[in-house]
Amino acid sequence: MHNIANLLEAKGKDIWSIGPQETAFKALQTMAQKNVGALLVIDKGKLVGIFSERDYARKVILRGKSSKETTVGELMTPEVFYASPDDTLQESMALMTAKHIRHMPVYKDDRLIGMVTLGDVVRQIISEQKFTIKELEKYISGGYEI
Repeated sequence: MHNIANLLEAKGKDIWSIGPQETAFKALQTMAQKNVGALLVIDKGKLVGIFSERDYARKVILRGKSSKETTVGELMTPEVFYASPDDTLQESMALMTAKHIRHMPVYKDDRLIGMVTLGDVVRQIISEQKFTIKELEKYISGGYEI
């Protein structure tokens, strides 16, 4: 069974962030450029929240605010759940599902080392299941030489 460290090795460890004083508009531009659905909000080197497309949709559009005048700090989700590299994919998927989150930073020894999404985790689990099925089919059909 693979863990978050294996997933990060496969997908890369890019981390995209923004400051809480930046506008929601700037955050959306960055997210579009980087093709991501969330940015970590970092202030003075410390993670203070996460800003996602969901935050924008629920806290700007539905409240009639302007993305060019509203700061990320006003909209971000301050409670951030995170994973450790040793967490299994199943543990991470369970946490993300229980907390209704799609993006999770990964910390090792109090240091931010990456970010995973629910989609990343699900894709990896499916890939592992497909591999297991192929191996079992080979075994059952006599495809392995003993």
